[in-house]
Amino acid sequence: MPPADPSDPLDRYGRDVLAGDWKVPPRGRTTDVVAETGLVVEDAETGWCGAVVRLEKAGGVHVVHLEDRRGRTRGFPLGPGFLLDGAPVRLTAPRAAAAPVVARTASGSTAVQGLRARTARASRIWVEGRHDAELVEKVWGDDLRVEGVVVERLDGVDDLAAAVRDFAPAPGRRLGVLVDHLVPGSKESRLVAEAVAQPRFRPHLLVVGHPFVDVWQSVRPAALGIDAWPQVPRHLEWKRGVLAHLGWPHETQTDVARGWRRILGAVGTYADLEPELLGRVEELVDFVTADGDDR
Repeated sequence: MPPADPSDPLDRYGRDVLAGDWKVPPRGRTTDVVAETGLVVEDAETGWCGAVVRLEKAGGVHVVHLEDRRGRTRGFPLGPGFLLDGAPVRLTAPRAAAAPVVARTASGSTAVQGLRARTARASRIWVEGRHDAELVEKVWGDDLRVEGVVVERLDGVDDLAAAVRDFAPAPGRRLGVLVDHLVPGSKESRLVAEAVAQPRFRPHLLVVGHPFVDVWQSVRPAALGIDAWPQVPRHLEWKRGVLAHLGWPHETQTDVARGWRRILGAVGTYADLEPELLGRVEELVDFVTADGDDR
């Protein structure tokens, strides 16, 4: 049977009522809309029209509060049953904001955003050499700038006692010293004992050390992709012996410098360092920043 022609005056029934999408409601299908503050909607059942002012949970049910133009507020269950510009909508709760990501420094401390480095304290941290200073800077540099702590290198501890006398630690002028290979019976242990034997400086002086032959060893072997640091015979220069064992260039001082840059480049955060170094540096930072007089 051919379809009815609406222009035919003899057509008693008009158009086919089943033609098209007859399931669509007169006002259209319901769509989801986030109930953001200020959104103006109408409750389809009561005709109450107002702006979203707040959402809350009561008795396990989410309630949206609408404020009309007279300032009166009324709550409705969050969900379907609302009209937006005459179209049916289902109000949904805004998604919870993701927890902020806490930025961390390489040392694991909370990063301070937008804070300029403070004026340097009178207190100081001393380390033995350039490699020690560069490693401390890479991992603790951000923290030290926030605290106003300057790290200086000694180029060895042979004259540590004299250097301490020249610095003259005092209240508000503390001195922390990091020493390599500070183990019982070593040359370093004797030199440190002489330095701390000066009574008037002792309350304001802290000397700590790690057990490694060189600060290179404080880098975890896994960071370099090796199982362990090589054992170097005593008659060989330790750093060049290490580089030779690793198969890296080692003949010149330039080779040593490049080897160190490669090792330092493998350090990303405190997790790449051994705890024997981590604890000592943290101890020094705490010590030189604990005296309120040096602020």
